[in-house]
Amino acid sequence: MSDSREWLPAAFWVVGAITLFRIAALWFDRTDLFVDESQYWLWGQNLDFGYYSKPPLIGWVIRAVTELAGSDAAFWVRLPGAVFHAATALILGALAAQISGGRVAVWVAAAYITLPFVALGSLLISTDTIMAPFFAAALLFHFRAVETRRAGEAALAGLCIGLAFLAKYAAVYFLLGAALAAVTAPEARLSARQWLAMLAAFALTIAPNVIWNLTHDLTTVEHTMDNVGWVRGGSAFAGLNPAGLAEFFFAQFAVFGPVLFGALLWGWLRGGVSARAALTAFSLPPLVIVCGQALMSRAYANWAVATYFTGLLIAVPLLLNRARRLLWASFAVNGAICLVLPVLTVLAPWPVVRGEPLLARYIGQSQLSGEIIAAAKEAGVATVVAADRGVLADLFYTGRDSGLAFRVPQSGGRADSYYEQTYPLPAGAGQVLYVGGTAPVCGAVAAQPQITFGTEGGTYSGRALAGYLVDGDCLDVAQ
Repeated sequence: MSDSREWLPAAFWVVGAITLFRIAALWFDRTDLFVDESQYWLWGQNLDFGYYSKPPLIGWVIRAVTELAGSDAAFWVRLPGAVFHAATALILGALAAQISGGRVAVWVAAAYITLPFVALGSLLISTDTIMAPFFAAALLFHFRAVETRRAGEAALAGLCIGLAFLAKYAAVYFLLGAALAAVTAPEARLSARQWLAMLAAFALTIAPNVIWNLTHDLTTVEHTMDNVGWVRGGSAFAGLNPAGLAEFFFAQFAVFGPVLFGALLWGWLRGGVSARAALTAFSLPPLVIVCGQALMSRAYANWAVATYFTGLLIAVPLLLNRARRLLWASFAVNGAICLVLPVLTVLAPWPVVRGEPLLARYIGQSQLSGEIIAAAKEAGVATVVAADRGVLADLFYTGRDSGLAFRVPQSGGRADSYYEQTYPLPAGAGQVLYVGGTAPVCGAVAAQPQITFGTEGGTYSGRALAGYLVDGDCLDVAQ
């Protein structure tokens, strides 16, 4: 295996050029923060070792970047996405150079930075994006540890996968991959001493989040079980969802790119060289497991992205050596997506399709929040209450300097969101502005709307949202 670094300048220029283009597009981006992005920003305002639905690293990263920039503008909230994916591309290039040589490394770095899920993840900040460079670094140190037999590099792999775990729990797929690689590709097997070093480093890194969960009623674990669905619902085989499985599986052609995903399936079926066996051990299990989840309940298209860090190192060499025209076709398809997505964010709300902006899901949040904040101030109330997570998420972000308090009605049971957990409406709050689609009932009388908010042409298009001046104590769990 070659450790040549001659590939690095070429890869750096390709990755750097695309990343600079994405950062420039971010500067002119006209979309609003999505509900998850606003929530991650809010986490960063309340630094902790864990949060309701995810581990803490994304909140820490956003807080660090916005503090350094001195600004909470959407550009700075999203900036880590493009930078983290650029780092991941170069780390995977280094891994490809070690396994397959410098020539393959350039292609791998270029292929990663143009992947569809990377193009989207460079525009919208997500936990997958924050996980990516640490997962890739863990792979690099693991394969180096296999060659050098050093416990120190195994410990670095454990540290990196621990950091990846603090971004998203899906990082645990790495440990499963390492164990399977030891069985299916003995030449990729770590020694007992290296395993001990890796697991110890991993355990120490994730310990703060584990302790946080243990002292907070296993909040994030409970939410993860809710997402899995069938864990709560009795038999895993009752009400199977083959349509959901098909939808998830075929969505992977869009996530990874149609040519590369086809090449990855081909590589798994061919088997062959020992390096491919080790890479298969890391890449195949996440996809198989999430396919099982999709069959038993549901699965989002991005839940198997851990497949593609090593999957890329199977697909690219295979196409490079046996079907180079298809590799170029892949760059044409993925490259077009890589170009179009940033341009669409700059042109939003254009184009309009069937009377609605194409990116309607990502616009209109800040406009609605502005109307709600103005209505609250005109009414002279200090608190805005909403049950809708999306409305709340943007109110906290857009209204960060408004002087208003934003709250959610008491749930009366286990919190169903970060907002219910952290910002429930206290008793005796007095008069509040309640925002919702249904009138709250106070003293057996439905409240009358004080204002109807405009929701056309954005994420809330087609929904009727109004503001109601009510006493906070009448907002029970039914609202």
